[in-house]
Amino acid sequence: MSLTKARRSAPTPKTRRRAAAPEQRREQLIKATIKCIARKGLSNITMADVTTTAKLSLGIVNLHFQSKDKLLVEVLRYIAEEYKRGWDAIVNDANLTPAQQIEALIAFDFSADIAHPAKLSVWFAFWGETSSRPTYREICNEADLQTTGSMRKLCRALGSSSKKRAELIATGYTALADGLWLDILVTPDEMDRGFARDIAMSYMASFFPDHFTSP
Repeated sequence: MSLTKARRSAPTPKTRRRAAAPEQRREQLIKATIKCIARKGLSNITMADVTTTAKLSLGIVNLHFQSKDKLLVEVLRYIAEEYKRGWDAIVNDANLTPAQQIEALIAFDFSADIAHPAKLSVWFAFWGETSSRPTYREICNEADLQTTGSMRKLCRALGSSSKKRAELIATGYTALADGLWLDILVTPDEMDRGFARDIAMSYMASFFPDHFTSP
């Protein structure tokens, strides 16, 4: 290939911006929808709410998602995948011991990004619809199974006496985290992220006193 042809075929900054724009708009719409759900709930939001918040046209929303139902499914996938990426980064970090990984996972679960009121509002809004929406249920169940499965393996690595006991501890942590998230959302004056993190660490310390100290 000649140098002239190579220059012509190479993407310019302008073409790169055009290629990136659809994905950027898609994420912009998803983030706007998260804000709308946090304010109004799932059933009350409209496409007009989303476009107004995103400062984009209704045609752009229809281009990317075709319908409100499809948009909501993608919002749930977006926050589930965001959570999974953070979780995976910790459990796949070979520089951390199992105890350090558990401590990092608890810190992640009660970080400002994950335990943010708006994000928690969205999670609970979708969880409330799982009984009638199979797609929501599938996505939420997958997230719970991944969390419990990873925590179970870490508990076994810390010396949990049996697979059943590790399952009990991991499932108990998932339920505890869900309850603490709800408390952070509903009673923020009584439960903040730091207190919730301390409770979760105390839970782990009760099972693994050689590895964790109760705050």
